[in-house]
Amino acid sequence: MSATPSVPFLRRVTPGGWAAVAWLAGMLFTLLLRLRLPGQATADVLAGVIIPRWDGVAMLLLATALALRGCALLTRRPTASLVYLLVAAVVCSTPLGVTAIPFEQYLAVDVVLYTVAATRPPREAGRALLLALGLLVGYLAARLFAGWTVGTTGTLAVALTAVVAWLLGRSEGQSRAYAARTRAQTAAQAVTSERLRIAREMHDTVAHSIGIVALQAGAARRVIETQPAQARQALTEIETASRETLAGLRRMLGALRTDEPGDPGPRAADEAGLPEMPGLTALDRLAETTASAGVRVLVSRVGEPRPLPQDVDLSAFRVVQESVTNVVRHSGADSCTVTVDRRDPGILLVSVEDRGPARDAAPVGARAGADGAGYGLVGMRERVTLLHGEFDAGPRPGGGFRVTARIPLPTGVTTR
Repeated sequence: MSATPSVPFLRRVTPGGWAAVAWLAGMLFTLLLRLRLPGQATADVLAGVIIPRWDGVAMLLLATALALRGCALLTRRPTASLVYLLVAAVVCSTPLGVTAIPFEQYLAVDVVLYTVAATRPPREAGRALLLALGLLVGYLAARLFAGWTVGTTGTLAVALTAVVAWLLGRSEGQSRAYAARTRAQTAAQAVTSERLRIAREMHDTVAHSIGIVALQAGAARRVIETQPAQARQALTEIETASRETLAGLRRMLGALRTDEPGDPGPRAADEAGLPEMPGLTALDRLAETTASAGVRVLVSRVGEPRPLPQDVDLSAFRVVQESVTNVVRHSGADSCTVTVDRRDPGILLVSVEDRGPARDAAPVGARAGADGAGYGLVGMRERVTLLHGEFDAGPRPGGGFRVTARIPLPTGVTTR
């Protein structure tokens, strides 16, 4: 069973489908107005002279064919779709014996105007409205030029509905644009916050390494003449710490950019009981902390344990930590599985899976942190990308959610 909830039926209908429904409904209403229904002495509208004839029927069928063709083009070529429907409205009105294009024949045009105004640029949307209103004016002008009567008030009512449909579409389009900008700004803020956190952690790593270098350098200076072996050992420690720190700085600082500050601050609740610079060795402690929140974490380690570069170890732990936090806050599951796979010497693979209800499964970004930091998955992806890794998150078949990170391990780097 798929974990993705099915889309409601009404949302599966395309804009062209709604325009086709509007056209067919208008045609049905037009027909009903010209029939004497039960309880009526006469029909509401007198049928045109040529409607019962073959040429009248042919014109109605031609108009319907043009309208349906326009509906099919709405998604790909909205302007062409509008032209087809406007021509169909004129062709359909000809055999009806009316003094103006009826409202029923403009229903589909209103749907197209709404769609164009909601999805297309303002200039194109404005041209569509002018085209629709211009046709109404042109139809009246042609009748006046031919010396026929015109339905001015009816045309004004049809024009008003077209303008209202267009305004509603513009409002919908502006709301969508604002929502898209808000999502983009929130995602950018999440990336900036995560990068600031990474920079803060890198600062702590460098400070720790420099402290080790200073201590070992002082020890080497004191014993370099009396105990050369210990001095060489101290210099080896200095070289190891320096190379590891330099490699981590090159990997991180090469990808980080300068952004505006937006640090949400440390998340004390998530750090409770953990070391100052945690790594994958702290997963058992994280599992104990999470169990107190009501979610059991099963940690599975595959492959031979090997030392990891400090930045890789810390980032892998942060991915697991954020994923487990999302399970506690949003999944509704009572347990999750953390897998650390080191079978490939060049790849560190970590994954977090839960078996939450299918209805809670959501696309990437929807199950991000609900607190001020927001978009937790965006931050995890940023961490993994900075290490040139691959990140994936999404619903599991049958329910639940899975987060996976593949982080390449640098070669020729001394690990801790």
